[in-house]
This record gives sequence, structure tokens and C-alpha cells, in this order.
Amino acid sequence: MSHPKTDIAFGTRAVQEALNSGREIERILLQKGMQNELFKEIIVEARRQHVPISTVPTEKLNRVTRKNHQGIIAFLSSVVYASLDNIIDECYQRGQEPLLILMDRITDVRNFGAIARTAECLGVHAIVIPDKGNARLGGDAMKASAGALNHIPVCREENLKRSIQYLKNSGIRVIACTEKAEALLPQQDLLGPIALLLGSEEDGISDAYLKLADAAVKIPMSGQIASLNVSVAGAIGLYEVIRQRSA
Repeated sequence: MSHPKTDIAFGTRAVQEALNSGREIERILLQKGMQNELFKEIIVEARRQHVPISTVPTEKLNRVTRKNHQGIIAFLSSVVYASLDNIIDECYQRGQEPLLILMDRITDVRNFGAIARTAECLGVHAIVIPDKGNARLGGDAMKASAGALNHIPVCREENLKRSIQYLKNSGIRVIACTEKAEALLPQQDLLGPIALLLGSEEDGISDAYLKLADAAVKIPMSGQIASLNVSVAGAIGLYEVIRQRSA
């Protein structure tokens, strides 16, 4: 599938310039076997900026663009990433109770955008994502969020497991929203600092993250279908947090 021109940079000089200019980059695709000095410089700078790099066959690069990519493509982000520790510090300094969304491998850009839109409308302080395995935050994500990604901070974390532990150490309870839970969402105390953890469309929340969560809850349902779309589940979870805070 091709991507809009504004969402990618391709060719060694263009990718190098994107890195040097401070553009936010989602990830870099590098053709297997490319080892010249310019590529090495790009890799060093990308790692310094914590930009994920994937080594792929040339066929994958050709599926992104048919133009002369020279063995390298950078996916550009439509958002400016925020620092998680700064977000938490600012919340506490303002006397606010942090409310965050954690996304574990949510890959559908429409789901990501819908969650971001709901989160912004309900006053969520930030969205936290892993640096790999999530939807690309290009123009499509911005459109799906109805522009909400212009207003809500997104924190891209290299190690989501470590970030969850950091949140817990900062006094924020991590609540996993999963159909595997026994406890029902409305029965869970959601007052105080909260991070709502949502899982991937395919297999839900990773076991490693579930083990770290302070609690796991499910949305009560009486229909024949066993689970909800993740963006709908996220909206219901956030609404319950806001309902309890407003009671």
C-alpha cells in the first residue's frame, strides 16, 4: 500500500535531513545488506533519537514507494512526541490527578484515531504507546482523530513494561480493560490517578502487562458477541472514570 508523500521520506539524503531537522519519525525501514558509511551515520543518529529501525527485504520498500528509495524509507509522524515524566510532573504540579491511556499494539489507524478523539474530549492528559507495533501516526491517524492528535500529548516509550512500572511508582494505578477479567468495570474504584490499559485488536493485552496491572476489569455485556471494538471499549472505560470522578 502506498502512503501520502507527506508521510514518508525516502533516499539516504532525504532521511538524513529529516533526522537532522528534528522531524518526528515513526520508524525507519532499511534494506537488508546496506552497509555504507552514510547508512551507518543514519543508524547512529536514529538510535540517538530513539527512532525504531527495521531491516527488511527490498520488496517491502518497493511496496511503500516505487520511486528510487535507495534502500531506506522513513515514516514521518504527524505528532510531536511528549515526555512521559514531564506529563506526570506537570499534572501533579497543577494539583491534577493524572488520567492516561496506555495502548498495547493497537494497529488499526481508525481505532487509534477514535481513541485519541475520545481521550481528548474527556480530558485525558496523555496517550502512551510502545515504539513498535502500533498504528502509524501519519495523516490518516490525524484525520481519524478529527484533529485530536494536535491537542493531546502522545508519549512513545521504548519499553512499555518499564513505563508501566514507572507509572505505578509515581502513584498511578494501572487498570487493564480486558474481557478476560472477572471484575466488572462499574464495580472498580477508579478514583485517583489512573492509567487505562487497552490491548491489541487481535489478542488483547500482553500477559506481561496484565501481570503488572493493579487491576483488570471487563465491561458488562448481555449480548451474544463476547467482545467490543477496542475504541468503543476505551470510550466506555474512560467514561466510567469520568463518571466516578464527577459523582
